[in-house]
Amino acid sequence: MASEALPISSVPAADQTWLGVLHGWVTTVDHKRLGLLYIGFALVFLVIAGLEATIMRIQLLRPHNDFVSPQVFNRMMTMHGTTMIFFVAMPVLFGFANYLVPLMIGARDMAFPRLNAFSFWLMAFGGFLLYFSFVGGSGLYGAGDAPDVGWWAYAPLTARAFSPGNSSVYWTISVLVSGFGSIGTAINIIATVLSMRCPGMTLGRMPLLVWLNFIMSYMVLITISPLSAAQIMLLIDRFLGGHFFDTQAGGSASIWMHFFWIFGHPEVYILIIPCFAFISEILPVFSRKPIFGYPVMVGATICIAFISMSVWAHHIFTIGMNSASNAFFTFTTMIIAVPTGIKIFNWIGTMWGGKLIFKVPMLFCVAFLFQFLLAGLTGIMLGAAPFDWQLGNSYFVVAHFHYVIVGGILFALFGAFYYWFPKITGRLLNETLGKWHFWLFVIGFHLTFDFMHIPGLLGMPRRIYTYEPGRGWDLWNLIVSIGTLVQAVAILLFVANLLISYFKGPKAGNDPWDAWTLEWSITSPPPAYNFAAIPTVASRRPLWDLKHPEDPDSLYE
Repeated sequence: MASEALPISSVPAADQTWLGVLHGWVTTVDHKRLGLLYIGFALVFLVIAGLEATIMRIQLLRPHNDFVSPQVFNRMMTMHGTTMIFFVAMPVLFGFANYLVPLMIGARDMAFPRLNAFSFWLMAFGGFLLYFSFVGGSGLYGAGDAPDVGWWAYAPLTARAFSPGNSSVYWTISVLVSGFGSIGTAINIIATVLSMRCPGMTLGRMPLLVWLNFIMSYMVLITISPLSAAQIMLLIDRFLGGHFFDTQAGGSASIWMHFFWIFGHPEVYILIIPCFAFISEILPVFSRKPIFGYPVMVGATICIAFISMSVWAHHIFTIGMNSASNAFFTFTTMIIAVPTGIKIFNWIGTMWGGKLIFKVPMLFCVAFLFQFLLAGLTGIMLGAAPFDWQLGNSYFVVAHFHYVIVGGILFALFGAFYYWFPKITGRLLNETLGKWHFWLFVIGFHLTFDFMHIPGLLGMPRRIYTYEPGRGWDLWNLIVSIGTLVQAVAILLFVANLLISYFKGPKAGNDPWDAWTLEWSITSPPPAYNFAAIPTVASRRPLWDLKHPEDPDSLYE
């Protein structure tokens, strides 16, 4: 096992100035600092995207509302969706992978530290470029003109005839650049897992978090490529006279849909698989049991990754595909529920008979299990072509999608924050504030997204700016908007908890949860070099084995 961390040499006084500290963070190649930069970047954009969502929900609070104009509403919808997927969810998950993977496999850094830094700054530049469109969209010094084409940017909305100015160009280039950053990070994670594991850590002994991020990285390599190709074709259409997606010149808008969703649906699993990893690490610790069915969990994830590449067209049943295509994509959508269901049974099996400890990370994990199950059930409903024909462009789809993204991904992320915050900072988050955050967010989430299904079933279309009274949507939209405000209060409590606990939280010690993976074997926060001596492991729970040699469970393989 790792020996005690050696003291870090003193930093020169000149580097203690704010300019020296800033320079250190900007030029860093340390995987832990880059992980924190990813996470901090994502949290800033989470607040921005949350404000954009709140503006939309205020606009839909009542019929004939004029809180914002239709143009502003479309811009908020585009910026909210793009920000949440590309500049919140992707960076925060890459941040946790950057921080934790080397620590969990007993390595001192990622395989390619400079590529790691380059990948982060590419993604950051993409995010800044997207928001520069507010001031540069109509020209270098033009008035604010953010893109208004939706986060999916369906053609021909992106054609110059429909989207004059440069706003959609900012969207295209920002997503393209961030995609290159994602590819760089994925290559780095794969190389790190394959070549940097400590002695004794075979593939069968890797923590599930490492396994699942490894699989996720391969998915990124496969799916970002068609998206990047589509972005390049969009630029060719706009600047070089191409007509890939220009329907007025013989192009095809449906080709864009296929290119986008070949990325877009696996992207959901790219985002949720690292969250499966968080759940698979946190649940066993707070159940005081090893994960149930480790090999099956790995196999199910590989199956999900494989099948997810063949379900994309269930997003576009309504464009009029032939019956064979409809049948194929209905089948693949249904079959992907099998490995996903296996995971839920494994998590329940881990909890079954365990000594459950309901700390805040465990609360978020339990809520994740319930909500992700419901999201999966509505996904199967939408995967059936006849049902999708009725509700494919309604608010029912918006509710389902947010059930996955918020009810699944965001809840798992909150659990991860509460679980690994002591390792990152050396201090525990406040448990009372954490429970307030949890219960308010649960209430706000269910007020918003449970009741959002109902106007969808009643025929409310998605992507609308306002609506007529008397259609049965008024009360449900009011409840949904109130739920959004409750969630906003919960997020503010979370941010306050982060800030207060960072400065005044109780000291956590090296291993506050009595866990068993290698990151908890060193000081909190970890030293710059991670391990003074590279550890050697003999099982999947090396730290637990060291602390509890008498435990028969420690002998399993």
